[in-house]
Amino acid sequence: MAQASKYSVGDKVVHPQHGAATIKKKVKQEFDGKKQDYFILDVATEQLTVMVPLDKVEDLIRPVISKTRSREVLRSLKTEHEEAGSNWSRWYKVLNEKMVSGDIFQVAEVVRDLTYAQQTKGISPALKRMLSKARLTLSSELAFSLEIDDEEAVKKLDRALPKTEPIEE
Repeated sequence: MAQASKYSVGDKVVHPQHGAATIKKKVKQEFDGKKQDYFILDVATEQLTVMVPLDKVEDLIRPVISKTRSREVLRSLKTEHEEAGSNWSRWYKVLNEKMVSGDIFQVAEVVRDLTYAQQTKGISPALKRMLSKARLTLSSELAFSLEIDDEEAVKKLDRALPKTEPIEE
């Protein structure tokens, strides 16, 4: 019996670990001796295809945010940033949890906080990679939501981020 889903081929969705994606097709695949229906997702930000079992689809993907929510996300970038304090490893863990939460507002917080840290004191290569991934995740969903191209989404993101001057030691 085929499983029903609120999603269908062609829908734009978000996968928490990979960002914005398009459902390319539905396939039946045998895995571990069991035939199962899967959606094939084409991830917008990387050369990547992800298979999502239909019986887990509601847990693994979510709809793209609305235009109104996109504007709220962009406004949230201007809210007060959080800093690492003295415990960098704890901060890294918190940022990482936000990245995989699937919540675009938490990803926006990562972009806001790491951008501020980078502008004021510099960040480690690992945090630079996280910032890059967070920006890509955020801008790809903004592009889908606002129906604009990736370049325009990045420009909107950059315009929404507060500019800060490096702190002189």
